[in-house]
Amino acid sequence: MSTEFAELAQRTRDFIDGVVIPREADARGEHGAPDQLRLELQQAAKDAGLFAPHVGLEFGGLGLDMRGQAVVFEQAGRSLLGPLALNCAAPDEGNMAMMEKIATPAQQAQFLAPLAAGEIRSCFAMTEPAPGAGSDPTALRTTATNTAEGWRIDGEKWFITGALGASLMIVMARTSPRGATMFLVDADNPGIEVAEVIDTIDKASPGGHSRIVFDNCLVGEERILGAVDKGFEYAQVRLAPARLTHCMRWTGLASRALEIAIERVSRRELFGSPMAELGMAQKLVADCVIDLEASRALIDRTAAQLDGGLPSARLASSVAKVFCSEAAFRVIDSSIQLCGSDGIVTAPLGQFLAEVRPFRIYDGSNETHRWSIARHTVRAQKS
Repeated sequence: MSTEFAELAQRTRDFIDGVVIPREADARGEHGAPDQLRLELQQAAKDAGLFAPHVGLEFGGLGLDMRGQAVVFEQAGRSLLGPLALNCAAPDEGNMAMMEKIATPAQQAQFLAPLAAGEIRSCFAMTEPAPGAGSDPTALRTTATNTAEGWRIDGEKWFITGALGASLMIVMARTSPRGATMFLVDADNPGIEVAEVIDTIDKASPGGHSRIVFDNCLVGEERILGAVDKGFEYAQVRLAPARLTHCMRWTGLASRALEIAIERVSRRELFGSPMAELGMAQKLVADCVIDLEASRALIDRTAAQLDGGLPSARLASSVAKVFCSEAAFRVIDSSIQLCGSDGIVTAPLGQFLAEVRPFRIYDGSNETHRWSIARHTVRAQKS
């Protein structure tokens, strides 16, 4: 790690530990932190020079590449509030990254600038109830029809993170038998109904996860993000880096969980010996360290490929997503085990486990990624 990145990582860690973690008790609600707390923490991050690390300088961010983001995002992930404070939480972070690459200058001024400044929130509406798009985006059933009044979007989405309270929705809809298009849609469009906030085990995302109904939702031509029928291609622009930034944040959370566990085993005695000297406890600690170090190595390698624009980055992102999602769960689960009865108290370790478990499903289930990894590997060897 360069001296610059090491200093940035330490400043981020100091900010998270000193400013953000003490506010965690204020965030316990049904769905994420209250908006006032978000604004307070984001102002503190701006004052500390840590705000929007992934966004370009022209939009008020730090302009870090993927390897630089890995350094900051892991430290931000030490608290469930950390990414929100730095404005690098999902789904906003992925939406900002995609709009920087695809949106027109006018769209960037209207939507990206306020999102990068933390003035609004957004969501990414692709996932649908079965048999619609889930791990297989090509099963998309929501449609957008070009009419005399504009593009009419009809369909249903669900498990859309942050939809409740969002100002902007990036909506994926089918526009031809084999093509899909992304649209920038105002959340207050009369053709949109947030029909339900789904009761899920994870609670940290502002607005939770919603079911949304689109019924005669009309938008103009200027709201097309990129080009018509190119939505599946643009989804990969967003999803491969977004999988990796999830890995970064959850690795930070798992690292903090292990620190909590080590602090406990260092002061606890069992059967006449310090717990930290018992073989079973040592194995759990060692396996956690191995998982964390392997996760960091995969993240760094994948980030370098994404920064270099290498075709192999997509496969590397799948590998990192599967390993890191399962490794973070193992580390947090082992940390709970090391803490015994203290570990099964909801805050913080029980909450950590509930938040990280869904990562094995979203951004493509791990089973789907394993299928893709195996298929790619076999084809590569045959060619």
